[in-house]
Amino acid sequence: MVTARTILSTLLILLAFAVPARAVEPGDLTLTVTPDLPNGTQPYAREMVLLRLRGVYRTQVLLEEVRQPALVNFSWTQLGRDHWGRTRMPDGQMALEFERTIAVFPQHTGTFTIDPFIHRLTINDNGERKQIDVRSEPIPFPVAAWTGPSGGPDAAEPWWLPARDVAITDSWDPDPETLNLGDTARRIVTLEAQGMLAEGLPPRPVMRTRGIITFAGPVKRETIITPSGPVARATYQWDIKKGVSEVIPLDAIKIPWFDTLTRTLREAEIPARQIGGGLADREEDLKATGPASWPALAAATLAAFGLGLALIGFRTGPGRLRLDRGQARRLRLAAASGDAAAVRAILARAVQAQPELTALWQAEPDLARDLAALDRRVFGPAATAERQLDLPDLARRLSRPRRPRPAAALAPEPRLAPLDGPVAQA
Repeated sequence: MVTARTILSTLLILLAFAVPARAVEPGDLTLTVTPDLPNGTQPYAREMVLLRLRGVYRTQVLLEEVRQPALVNFSWTQLGRDHWGRTRMPDGQMALEFERTIAVFPQHTGTFTIDPFIHRLTINDNGERKQIDVRSEPIPFPVAAWTGPSGGPDAAEPWWLPARDVAITDSWDPDPETLNLGDTARRIVTLEAQGMLAEGLPPRPVMRTRGIITFAGPVKRETIITPSGPVARATYQWDIKKGVSEVIPLDAIKIPWFDTLTRTLREAEIPARQIGGGLADREEDLKATGPASWPALAAATLAAFGLGLALIGFRTGPGRLRLDRGQARRLRLAAASGDAAAVRAILARAVQAQPELTALWQAEPDLARDLAALDRRVFGPAATAERQLDLPDLARRLSRPRRPRPAAALAPEPRLAPLDGPVAQA
């Protein structure tokens, strides 16, 4: 079986033939270690710094082994495999070039020293096989103390999160707005931080508010190695049960972090959501009920007969009008993503399917105003486009059921503008 070490040894032997065998002279074997400091400044504790190892060897290398110092007071991880190639020296001669990148994370504030790395080489020294150690220079490594007004590596709160970038994804199954009393949904939040190890990510956030019962699931952590540095990922999970019948607002959760590129404090956010109140239809009202007793049936019959006598000569009106479940769900999703054009397209289909419902929308002054603002945002010039329209709130209001009004109470021809833009006036 061919191993990676065998392949590397073979490669080195092949490269060795490209370098003439001669006596090793001072300066022929050099190993340097260079810290890639953030914008040339001193790092803070737990901030990633890349150590770039580079060896230049003007001789034949038969075997090699890197001996790394203990790296006390640092966490570390190697980024990918070593790279071997050829480089041209200032005098025009060719030499072997070795490269390795290591990400280190100082654990404390203070001044430390990274001890020399040792590259043990077996070389061909003028036809003689010889083993030699090439050492790098020790590196002073100062770690700055935090001087900000709050937070920092040594503060208990908030969690210190130094990263190049932070991203959060939030998913629910089912949608929290569809929950009724006693229903349960699973929420999964994924936090990714570039330039960190998974062990540096914060613990699971506390998700608590009145009216819900929360069951916290396990936390999954993983570190993904990339050429530019590790990416830390944590997945948090909760099962959330609705304990009251009314709508429950779930506040956003702020996660502060330190941007190591701009050297500034920033915030990521687990978005706010609403539990219940999204779809007007209530599934519990559609469930079949148990058989009633004979006395109850008799009482109901007498009551219905009396009510029928009282209503002779009168007609009951039609039921409530509302968007169907599929349209309402698509409308909420489009609004949550901020896609005004998709919201407008869904409403255009609603105009064709339910003109009576869209007439009721236009009869409400506030709703008609916001629908007009939506048209200006989608079809108007960029300079006059609406910027402050709350699409999720508009979707919630459009999803509510409405009682039909007498035809005379509705404005004539209440329609949304055509999908391809407002009709030009002659």
